[in-house]
Amino acid sequence: MNSVFREEHKYLISKETYYSLRHKISQVMHRDQNSEQNLYRYSKGDGYTIRSLYFDSIDDRDYHEKIDGIELRRKLRLRTYMHDPSFCLLEMKKKEGNNQKKTSYKMTREQGERLIAGDYGMLLELDHPFLLECYYMIMQYVYRPKSVVTYERDAFVAKENKIRITFDQEIRGSESDFNIFSDKLVENSFLDESKVVLEVKYNGFLLQYIKELLEETAHNQLSVSKYCLSRKISKHYVL
Repeated sequence: MNSVFREEHKYLISKETYYSLRHKISQVMHRDQNSEQNLYRYSKGDGYTIRSLYFDSIDDRDYHEKIDGIELRRKLRLRTYMHDPSFCLLEMKKKEGNNQKKTSYKMTREQGERLIAGDYGMLLELDHPFLLECYYMIMQYVYRPKSVVTYERDAFVAKENKIRITFDQEIRGSESDFNIFSDKLVENSFLDESKVVLEVKYNGFLLQYIKELLEETAHNQLSVSKYCLSRKISKHYVL
């Protein structure tokens, strides 16, 4: 299990800005491990492919809390990396404004498939405090799979303050097929392909030289939720 505490900011930028900013960032930061291993090898675009299955309550509690701007909220998802779908991560994100805590638990593909099929009792079998928390939340609020989100990620890291900058594009997915391990999943585009979601994550404060590189994007900051984008058909969500 892994827990990460950090501040997070999101921006919606153009492809032109992405290419320019990526070049500058690459001069002062390193690509993360997944990007280095899989750049242009497995993904449809730049970097590597991430796919997540989002769970929500029977009354879409997490969706509405995000839309309504509730300060304290959480999100539950099952994530896999398409270059190695032999494992998945059950993740819970707890957010308070720009601050968040993300807790992840690594599972086998078989365990992930059991969760997708609704076998939540498996979480009790594994007998881990984090999984017990997930189980009680699922049962109390009747959480079920709601949507799949897939995208291409190019990521850069700096060891100072655990700074992480990611560029996500070709955001797509499904509200009807939840098999995140399938390479034949039929998906719809959720975001204009000329747009890229930039995420900046760090602990404490952002180093000045990196902040200066990001100045041109400051006016584009907004609350971009991939999960909300993925519900745009059933919820008529418009960015």
